[in-house]
Amino acid sequence: MASETTQALWGAALPAFDEAAAAAARAHQTQLTKPPGSLGRLEDLAVFYAGARGAFPVAAPSRARVYVFAADHGVTAEGVSPYPSSVTAAMVANFVAGGAAISVLTRALDVELAVVDVGVASPIPGGAGRSELLSFRVRPGTANFLREPAMTRAEAEQALDVGARLAHDAANEGVELLGAGEMGIGNTTAAAAVVAALTGAAAESVVGRGTGVDDAGLERKIDVVRGALTRHRPDRGDALGALAAVGGLEIAGMAGLMLGGAARRVPVVVDGFISGAAALVATRLAPRARDYLCFSHLSAERGHRVVYDALDARPLLDLGMRLGEGTGAALAIQLLRAAVRLQSEMATFASAGVANRAG
Repeated sequence: MASETTQALWGAALPAFDEAAAAAARAHQTQLTKPPGSLGRLEDLAVFYAGARGAFPVAAPSRARVYVFAADHGVTAEGVSPYPSSVTAAMVANFVAGGAAISVLTRALDVELAVVDVGVASPIPGGAGRSELLSFRVRPGTANFLREPAMTRAEAEQALDVGARLAHDAANEGVELLGAGEMGIGNTTAAAAVVAALTGAAAESVVGRGTGVDDAGLERKIDVVRGALTRHRPDRGDALGALAAVGGLEIAGMAGLMLGGAARRVPVVVDGFISGAAALVATRLAPRARDYLCFSHLSAERGHRVVYDALDARPLLDLGMRLGEGTGAALAIQLLRAAVRLQSEMATFASAGVANRAG
């Protein structure tokens, strides 16, 4: 079973978003040397960060960390991906060695990177690397959820616990902003199944091409998700049950990270479609978690708009990306940093001796 720490995060233990800090930040924006609202959503980002952190004034986050949760999926046996499961382990090694897209972005953007094995099925190739590899493997990949539940409820809870504990540890280390990323061959199928289970959306409206399946492969993915939902009949009101039935260990890990970040007032930047599915799980387990999530970009995956509609969220970026790994989150972290620096470092009309507008 999950630890008491994680279980506490699923209920009323999460702190309320600090509306007073957010209001103070919003009022300060009107005093900066610019027309009101002229920085658009950057102003909203700065206000969000103040309310989430529970303080104003608040400094821009100097320490940000993206966690990439890696796990395999038994459903790949159904031919839902053109890549074999062994690619998951190979990509984990690539992350650690510094050669993946997220490795390059985090280096370029001064963001810390941590890679978490929460359920990789194959041995991970060795070799010295720049990034820390954290081993918290719950099981070597999920079961084929078309034939049986992906995992037990206890295993889903354990994976949630991994993410929550990592968020708590990061907060204790002084990390001020988190990013949620993932790697796992077959995980767009699992994410689509989770989104359909929690929103009631039809399989064909949430299943996309993932790593690049052809038309026949797309139809096969849709059939697999539809068949799994028919077999398990997950309850929309039971997020943990849906996660266990058709989800993934990395989805659970990211959801736990979001819950743990919210508990410590450390905002979490959500990456793409798969981490969006994790956000759905987290917010169904603890609705207050929604106030601590920042949504980075709109994925090219078909189901991502369904996620945003369900969460009443709007992404910061629309770049046609669908890689995952936390790449969108890393980019959005820089936007958030810039937004808070604008708020804290711009002169006010009074300090600059500039006349404010009349009225």
